[in-house]
Amino acid sequence: MVYFVRTAGEEDVEKIRGLLGETFHATYDPFYGTDQVAKMVGSWHSSSAIRSRIGKRDGEFLVADDGRKLGGIAYAAMYPKMAKTVMLHQLYVRPESQNEGVGRDLFAEIETCFPDAEIMRVEVALPNARAISFYQRLGFSEVDRMEEWGAPNSGLPAVIMEKRLLQH
Repeated sequence: MVYFVRTAGEEDVEKIRGLLGETFHATYDPFYGTDQVAKMVGSWHSSSAIRSRIGKRDGEFLVADDGRKLGGIAYAAMYPKMAKTVMLHQLYVRPESQNEGVGRDLFAEIETCFPDAEIMRVEVALPNARAISFYQRLGFSEVDRMEEWGAPNSGLPAVIMEKRLLQH
């Protein structure tokens, strides 16, 4: 399948919600269980939350689109707590589109969207070894760990990874 990476718009909100729901369950159900993941999807990926991310001034929300469906999404924004740092908040690829280069293509585009950033940071759920390996292949390395991935009081530990960005 050929996907084109483009900026997300209002017309993509429901497709993004569907992709995130499907991908979250496929990825996280084995670690956290269906009920916990359903709560995460419901609170983190509401239509209003997605609209807010798409409209964020210091952010970029990308989709990989084949003309019929979305194969993946990526969302990053400047990180207000650290100068010249961009936070990759989301990079998810639909399960049947994984291992086809969709994630790599989304990442290649999103890392060029922040010309003033020197570092990109991502938080990855600790049990998600596949994602940790993906980010390592992209040049990220572990810099820290945290106990609350995704939301305060989540109880979900995570690894924090960083990559130095090339200045353009």
